[in-house]
Amino acid sequence: MNAISQQKSSDRTNVAIIGMGTVGAGVARLLIDHGDRTARHAGKTIWLSKAVVRDLKKPRGIDLPDGVLTDSIDDVLNDPEIDVIIQLMGGLSPAREVMLRAMEAGKDIVTANKALLAEHGGELFTRARQLGRSIAFEAAVAGGIPIIANISQCLSANQIESLEGILNGTSNFIVSQMDEKGAGYDETVKRAQDLGYAEADPSMDVDGTDAAQKLAILSHLAFGATVDWRDIPRKGIDGLDPADLVYARELGYRIKLLATARLVDGELELSVAPTLIPIGTPMAEVRDAYNAIRVVGDAVGPVFYHGLGAGQMPTASAVVADVIDTAVGRTPITFETLEYFSSERPPRTAQRDVDTLRGRYYMRLRVANDPGTLASIAGVLSSHSISIASVIQHEPKSKDESSSDNTVPLVIMTHEASEGAASRATTDIEALPAISGTVVRMPVRE
Repeated sequence: MNAISQQKSSDRTNVAIIGMGTVGAGVARLLIDHGDRTARHAGKTIWLSKAVVRDLKKPRGIDLPDGVLTDSIDDVLNDPEIDVIIQLMGGLSPAREVMLRAMEAGKDIVTANKALLAEHGGELFTRARQLGRSIAFEAAVAGGIPIIANISQCLSANQIESLEGILNGTSNFIVSQMDEKGAGYDETVKRAQDLGYAEADPSMDVDGTDAAQKLAILSHLAFGATVDWRDIPRKGIDGLDPADLVYARELGYRIKLLATARLVDGELELSVAPTLIPIGTPMAEVRDAYNAIRVVGDAVGPVFYHGLGAGQMPTASAVVADVIDTAVGRTPITFETLEYFSSERPPRTAQRDVDTLRGRYYMRLRVANDPGTLASIAGVLSSHSISIASVIQHEPKSKDESSSDNTVPLVIMTHEASEGAASRATTDIEALPAISGTVVRMPVRE
């Protein structure tokens, strides 16, 4: 290597972005407009050499230097001067193939694609180790909150006992708006789309898929568990009834889409579900598109993280931090030492049978306004060893609370019970002649 090449490699790290969407434009802005800042932290210049896009004429919201934009991935993969690929393509394919090709071309990877890691993490990380490359992925979970680094490094002296969080900003925005404004679900989803918080097809956000994928990643880091996100019991907020938000407030709770992982007797309890959380606790007060994660370690105790979980600049902040760590050399050391997503290493933590999960439950049902109805419901609960903590049954005052078929809403809060017992009791209650429709059931956190 000649002197000029030596100086270049020591003073500058050349990077390329693949996928110049909203986040990509934010990353480019940080690298171009704040090069002095990134150089100060990296000890060298982080130089944006290329940005791969599908349409060269599409406005990007940022002025890029001449020669940076290209529509050819080969311009990046075949350039030996480019050290790091910032892979911001969404979805699984061709993102997977591009990442594999980039590593085989000798590039380290920074990515924000949580779906790709949840689906193909084992393959990609194993291949990276075989090739002597690294993958950094802080932006894949909780946007600007540095939860990956905190769990895998800052809290490494701890056995993590539990983590729970609001991991999807779109869902949290929808629930918050419904709660505060009394709007319906469909109306609020439309507002989220108009504001850019929700995609044209928001199904992965609102059905719990996105949160489950992120929880699978966090569970691997915190507990060494290899979890298929599809195996995580999940229920989304799609179809959430504003009535439940009103009843929850009356009981002293707010409803949030909560992702939970808890270590119990050496096994891992996992779930994603709309959950009642006591008003006044930090998690219940997380509003709009914000995320929050509460981690409990055996040494440090509870630690709470809160911040924007999505959006251009919060996510770009996490991406650029990973680029700096990669340029400095911290990421390769951590990546190799911690053996992230090793498909060759058996999981250290088994997933607990969902029927054994225990907790309190909120139940709302529509019942015949007749004597003995509550007694029949209590009898079913008792037969499954579930006791009632409280009941709300308002006297009918409007068409919303009564109907032509003589039914009224009934809300029950239970004491602690297993998920299996609660599920079987729900089925049996729905079969009672006095019950109209299905039972709404949600877990309760204290």
